Amino acid sequence: MSWMPSREPQCHSLSADDGLDMVIQPRARDLSGLAVARLLPAIERKMVGPFIFFDHMLAQEFAPGQGIDVRPHPHIALATVTYLFEGELVHRDSLGTEQVIRPGAINWMTAGRGIVHSERTDSQKRQGGERFHGIQVWVALPLEHEETEPFFHHHAQKELPVVEGPGYTARVLIGGAFGQTSPVRIFSPMFYVDVEAQAGSSVELPHDYEERALYLVSGSVRYGNQLFEQPQLGIFKKDHSIRLHIQSDARFILLGGAPLDGPRFIWWNFISSSKDRIEQAKLDWKEGRFPKVPTDSVEFIPLPDS
Repeated sequence: MSWMPSREPQCHSLSADDGLDMVIQPRARDLSGLAVARLLPAIERKMVGPFIFFDHMLAQEFAPGQGIDVRPHPHIALATVTYLFEGELVHRDSLGTEQVIRPGAINWMTAGRGIVHSERTDSQKRQGGERFHGIQVWVALPLEHEETEPFFHHHAQKELPVVEGPGYTARVLIGGAFGQTSPVRIFSPMFYVDVEAQAGSSVELPHDYEERALYLVSGSVRYGNQLFEQPQLGIFKKDHSIRLHIQSDARFILLGGAPLDGPRFIWWNFISSSKDRIEQAKLDWKEGRFPKVPTDSVEFIPLPDS
């Protein structure tokens, strides 16, 4: 890709007579050797619906012998959602799950009271090298489910509903949108949709949700005077009908949902409505009280100093 995300948050508020509230520019991060563009949380906007974390794992080529090694690390009170455009990952967790994540599938891991997982390139794939590209988001859980039992659900591409519109295809990954509902188990109203659209077509955002956003992956999309022509997160105002006009063949993610039931604190891999709960999770990880990943227990990511 020819662009490079900034290392600092950049949010631009739009005029009050526009349905677009703000545009968030990505910030560059490195995740175990993987180049990442981070959109959420940002200084001006922490969440969109229950989505509290958004990482675009940028397209890159791994040479033979190279790959991804996200060592075992913990989570609480959230769900991680991994969705790939290209390449593969092997997910392992403290429940004993071992799942190959492939393009088009949805992989939802509910941390609840606590889970540990790793994500790595398969050893055979590593030998030959591969191209990798995808998105990982975190969904904050409602108060009544923050300490739920952890679980992992995998849904293959063929299980997810697809909507064909004039000049576009929308795959409903999570929640309900475009008259279809994903089979993924969720805890609050939300939608998460992968759209591929042809130049000259138009796509209307779901209007049943208070908070909505567009993340451009490739191509160019216009809304009013705003042209999205590089990866950006556009957040829209409620009670506006939003129609996106496709300027060149594009791929983008639509996401959002109902506002969560109160603020959330985020520190490293921990999210909670309680600062004390995060402090307890920090201590538990430091003292080895989280469960281990049975087939990946030699390494782990240590608790950060700050």
